[in-house]
Amino acid sequence: MAKTEDLKTEDISFGYLLSDVTLLFRKHFDRRAVKFGLTRAQWRATKVLFHREGLRQTELADFLEMEPIAVGRVIDRLQAAGFVERRPDPKDRRAWRLHTTEQARGIIDDMELIARDLRKDATAGIAYSELQQALAVIERIKDNLQSLEQSSINDGP
Repeated sequence: MAKTEDLKTEDISFGYLLSDVTLLFRKHFDRRAVKFGLTRAQWRATKVLFHREGLRQTELADFLEMEPIAVGRVIDRLQAAGFVERRPDPKDRRAWRLHTTEQARGIIDDMELIARDLRKDATAGIAYSELQQALAVIERIKDNLQSLEQSSINDGP
């Protein structure tokens, strides 16, 4: 068995842990938010639109780091539930702008409280400085992976 000082960061397997945390966070959020009829993805889209009224679907997809087609399905469901409406873009008749409805604006504070309470429960016993450091490391990992993605795009087939 290798000594701890001989190990490198690439010897630490953490992908499954990150995935498990994400899945658990989603599960608990969805369980708490079920009374509003919104999934976590729908909530994220609604929250972004609430703060940035009038985005196009492609712009929303960029904010959410999702594919436009997937965002389209989320918006379709939000529109059917009465949380979002599509309005014609006055500068481009082929495009639509997305806006939250009064119904969505009425639950924003409640949904924020659910998210805040879940974060509180998830970080119980963790100091603010510990969480800041952990998030900084995770952000650097994300940056590294995005750089790999950009490199593969630039290298081409």
